[in-house]
Amino acid sequence: MILGTQFTGTVAAGQTRTWFTHSWNASYNVAWTVIPTAPVVDGGAQVEWRIRSTRQAANLVKWFIEVRNVTNATVTFEARYAVLNS
Repeated sequence: MILGTQFTGTVAAGQTRTWFTHSWNASYNVAWTVIPTAPVVDGGAQVEWRIRSTRQAANLVKWFIEVRNVTNATVTFEARYAVLNS
């Protein structure tokens, strides 16, 4: 298994934004997670996320990570991945 952080991002209060990451090996099974890093809040959810993909070439995948801030404050997050088979 390969674990890592692909990027960090920020979403303003109530905002939804989409990022993408490209040229992933199409044979990989990838799991994505979005983890808030700031502000630190011990309470309800800060973000929701949705993952989509497209085949950019026969052997490549492009991932789209949509992040929605469900709070009334700006949230910074990490987009983390786990390649389950490499």
